[in-house]
Amino acid sequence: MSNETAAKTEMKVIVFQLKDEEYAIEVDYIQSIERMQPVTRIPSTYPFVTGVMNLRGVITPIINLRKRFGIEEKGLDEATRILVIQKGDIEIGFIVDGANDVIDIPVDKIEPTPEVVGGIEAEYLRGVVKLNKRLFTLLNLEKVIQES
Repeated sequence: MSNETAAKTEMKVIVFQLKDEEYAIEVDYIQSIERMQPVTRIPSTYPFVTGVMNLRGVITPIINLRKRFGIEEKGLDEATRILVIQKGDIEIGFIVDGANDVIDIPVDKIEPTPEVVGGIEAEYLRGVVKLNKRLFTLLNLEKVIQES
């Protein structure tokens, strides 16, 4: 284990909502949080890809995380947000029901995803965090942004 890994005892995450569940992504990957904007549809793409949008001069693909995870869709509303993620050279937007807050979580509070979760969604999860009375799921960003 490198010194950097050993020294990292907390992780700053943004917590967001999908249906009745809270999920989290490390803040390091978040470029910005945007209100819903018009998205240009792209034909013959994956069903979970809503389209692309022009964000400050960068054409950014937009993924509907409800569709990606197989959660029934709902209409967009005032709380709907686009989390703009930067992972290496990739910039991508995730449509979420709402961005709740930014918190620090102790790394030792991250537990493996329970075996009983199963299904397609389980591969997108990195772990589960119990903090006070809250329970949220950390996303495995590499899996979420893979094409298949």
